[in-house]
Amino acid sequence: MLNRFNQSIGDAVENWQGVARPQAITMHGQYCELAPLNIALHAQALFKANQADDGSMWTYLPYGPFDTFASYQHWLAECCMGKDPLFYVIIDKKTLQAVGLASYLRIDSVNGVIEVGHIAYSPHLQRTTMATEAMFLLMDYAFSLGYRRYEWKCNALNQLSCRAAKRLGFTFEGIFRHAAVVKSHNRNTAWYSIIDTEWALLKLAFQTWLASDNFDNHGQQRSKLDNIFVKKTSRH
Repeated sequence: MLNRFNQSIGDAVENWQGVARPQAITMHGQYCELAPLNIALHAQALFKANQADDGSMWTYLPYGPFDTFASYQHWLAECCMGKDPLFYVIIDKKTLQAVGLASYLRIDSVNGVIEVGHIAYSPHLQRTTMATEAMFLLMDYAFSLGYRRYEWKCNALNQLSCRAAKRLGFTFEGIFRHAAVVKSHNRNTAWYSIIDTEWALLKLAFQTWLASDNFDNHGQQRSKLDNIFVKKTSRH
């Protein structure tokens, strides 16, 4: 779009007034649910679930691992109970146990931009259907509120996180060099995003993948999520 000086000014966003901030609600899925973090209810189960890890789940996070329950509980109380970041606990619907954490952060309701992060999946959650569904639930809630941009950022050396972002439908946008110093090491940050105009097709792909008929009697997926993304987008 051009202005009267023949300068490009971007597409018009009609009647934009910002969006509401996400609330501490419970999100219900088929395999998991996301609930507002409650230290009294969830801290012990989370700490126990994290003990199944060898320490590697904390490598690229700016905190952890936590050797004692007291230190973990203190970190939760000091860092995870505010409104930004806004933390949710991921609960396995079969066992009713807390198995991981994730949050919204850098919430910019004026411009409709929100980030997902502080993703701490215990081994009980890693590489499960629940892990994918939890990310879908967070995306869906954000876009239902009217957010225009949903961000994923990670250490550029964290190949598991980079692959996860691509698998979940995010678009790679580049690397911010020397973005931070984390645990006395340089961090280059990889940026990924999904925007609102992409969400309808991505949501349909997630729902197709999560459907019960996409899994056999052993719980193995029949079609991969990224293959479904390709099929859905190639039809439009």
